[in-house]
Amino acid sequence: MLIAEPRTAGSNKEFLGIVALLMAIAVLAINMILPAFDQISSQFDLSDTSRAGLIVSLLYLGLAIGQITLGPLSDSLGRRKALFIGVSVFMIGCIVSGMATNFETLIIGQIIQGIGLGAPRVITLAVLRDRFSGNSMARAMSFVMIMFVLAPTFAPFIGQNIVSIFGWKFLFVAYGILGASLLLLIRFRLPETLPRDRRTRFNPNAIGSSYVAVLKNRKATGYAVALGAISGPFIAYLNLSQEIFEFQYQLGKTYPIVFAILSLWIGAASLVNGLVVQKLGMENLSTISLGAIIVTSVVAFVATGAGSSNLPIIAFVAYMGVVLFCVGLLVSNLNAMAMSELSHSAGAGAAFIGALSTAISVPVAIFIGRLTFLGVSQIYIGFAVCGLLSLSVHVLMKRGF
Repeated sequence: MLIAEPRTAGSNKEFLGIVALLMAIAVLAINMILPAFDQISSQFDLSDTSRAGLIVSLLYLGLAIGQITLGPLSDSLGRRKALFIGVSVFMIGCIVSGMATNFETLIIGQIIQGIGLGAPRVITLAVLRDRFSGNSMARAMSFVMIMFVLAPTFAPFIGQNIVSIFGWKFLFVAYGILGASLLLLIRFRLPETLPRDRRTRFNPNAIGSSYVAVLKNRKATGYAVALGAISGPFIAYLNLSQEIFEFQYQLGKTYPIVFAILSLWIGAASLVNGLVVQKLGMENLSTISLGAIIVTSVVAFVATGAGSSNLPIIAFVAYMGVVLFCVGLLVSNLNAMAMSELSHSAGAGAAFIGALSTAISVPVAIFIGRLTFLGVSQIYIGFAVCGLLSLSVHVLMKRGF
């Protein structure tokens, strides 16, 4: 039985606002630190500036661990307690990162941050599912996704200003303030959406069995693999964005503007997907999107003389706009196709699919980031190869492999 919705519109808006902030915190933590890579590389004397990209890649790894552990914990302790634990772990990671005196400690702090962020990443979906259903759920998700889409747009501006004025370590003070604010909101304003009579006993063996059952579902696992493959070059793009825009294209401090404009294409894809997915179907949209990524990436690589030169900045922005729009479509549809196979284990399925796709994408992103000798072409090659792998898996799933 669903919990009764609040009687006043005001309380409903407040509830959705808190959920939106919880959903956005991971995006903010990832995108605000991007403009700091140059300062971090200089402070820790990193011989290879691409090593700074490990900050984001390993935060994603922590995110996978957090989703697969804290998600099921919320079924036992309740949503609020699990969220409180997760945000607290995130703040501990912020302290470790902010006090780091070497790059290795900073990386450890990022992994801890990611583990904590796994809670809001997966539990917010459970919170919405607890409280709403049907059209109400769709309306609630639309409101929440506005914040999720806007967050990566303005996050680099905030990050760049903090880094320029106070230095990169102050970012973790800002994260800590945000985390403390969320703890107060969870404690005093966020209602518990999972009543005690609907909670399950925390049983690691039962949870493990649920994950094994999900893993045995070929289609769900296949679509998670396809999502992980195409997410790899996307994470690599995030890691390399400052190097590409600020230095290779010499945009200097205007880099966050270009980054923000490109981020909007992901949001536009979500809106378009909602309008056309019923007509075209998730499978067809995924096939078209992967095909577009492969073709445009190959064309971009050939146009640069197999990496011997860079595309003009306008052409590169146009290319990334197409790719990010397609990635936005794929994230929605591959996730939905994976989840549609798991109607009887949705909770464990959501956590497992998120963790599996992340566990695949992180090593791929790190590998692409190491191809610094290719310059910007590492992005074209990454999207072309991973797009082909993702398309191959998608076709196999479509044919009932």
